[in-house]
Amino acid sequence: MTSFDPTAEYSAIREGVAKVCEAFPGPYWQDLDARRAYPKDFVDALVREGYLAAMIPEEYGGSGLGLTAAAVILEEIHRNGCNAAACHAQMYTMGTVLRHGSDAQKQRYLPGIADGSLRLQAFGVTEPTSGTDTLALKTRAERDGDHYVVTGQKIWTSRAEHSDLMVLLARTTPKEEAASRTAGLSVFLVDLRDHIGKGIEIRPIRTMINHATTEVFLDTVRIPADALIGEEGQGFRYILSGMNSERILIAAECIGDAKWFLKKGSDYARERSVFGAPIGANQGVQFPLARAYAHMLAAEAIVYRAAAMYESGLNPGVEANTAKMLAADASWEAAEACLQTHGGFGFAEEYDVERKFREARLYQVAPISTNLILCYIAEQVLGLPKSYGDKRS
Repeated sequence: MTSFDPTAEYSAIREGVAKVCEAFPGPYWQDLDARRAYPKDFVDALVREGYLAAMIPEEYGGSGLGLTAAAVILEEIHRNGCNAAACHAQMYTMGTVLRHGSDAQKQRYLPGIADGSLRLQAFGVTEPTSGTDTLALKTRAERDGDHYVVTGQKIWTSRAEHSDLMVLLARTTPKEEAASRTAGLSVFLVDLRDHIGKGIEIRPIRTMINHATTEVFLDTVRIPADALIGEEGQGFRYILSGMNSERILIAAECIGDAKWFLKKGSDYARERSVFGAPIGANQGVQFPLARAYAHMLAAEAIVYRAAAMYESGLNPGVEANTAKMLAADASWEAAEACLQTHGGFGFAEEYDVERKFREARLYQVAPISTNLILCYIAEQVLGLPKSYGDKRS
């Protein structure tokens, strides 16, 4: 029988990920949430089974799988009520390293990342004064012999406290001297172990969800010149490629969340009886869940279309951003329907809905705001005047 499921060939991966997740049910995550603790045991289990090495080529000890397989892994984690935010950066930073890193960098770091002895979980891009305006970042990396000296600050650098390596974006040419608006930024692969307490300070930020996010301060940090990824000054182009994979993978997580909410809500609607009948017999309960399912199904299609385009070597900016926006909307709609179906019990910790509800809300603003995605589509696809940034460019 012909299958129209774009991920049908990854059914074994789905089963394997689901089996890992069985050992980490709701109470595990509720306990971590209460203590704001990092899910080390969960991450270690994914490493042991090889799932976090999905995008690393076999020659470096990885699985050699593509972005679609990685998206399936992350979707399945969320579909089973777990949260991949503790480790997903290892997948979406892979694009920058694999596409633009040197052979020496790959030989040095990828085997350790694949076997779990090294963690690449931190992505240092956003800054307090620039936000999503990446071209306005102020962190500087100045060449000094066979080193770069880095000074600046990053914010919302999640998992920095639990990572050995960080992909860092910094300005190597002053903005006013750069050949173009997008030139003059460079990407580095920084070994945090060499610099924590010696120029790099990490401060945790407490948020409404257990996300292990931080701000990072860099004070005249000397990093070797061979930490540079690709060519100096071309970092913005490299990061854009990595951001496309990030959007797609986060979108897959949102699809997983939507499926979790829909199952949770539908199960409860069948089981909960009020006035002598299951509440799921009421159209007022059915329709929000059914509409959320329809929107999830549509979003899922663009997510895996974008993943296929990325795997073919393209940089599908429009598709990746569209996938992230629609999938985030679908997961939030499903979250609303699930919580409303549960009524007061949806706010009780033991049902796990309120935790997932809070987690799903994040993706309306991260890793990029829905409004900026709409601005991007308006300009890039519809040819409308630019509504943000330097309108003279």
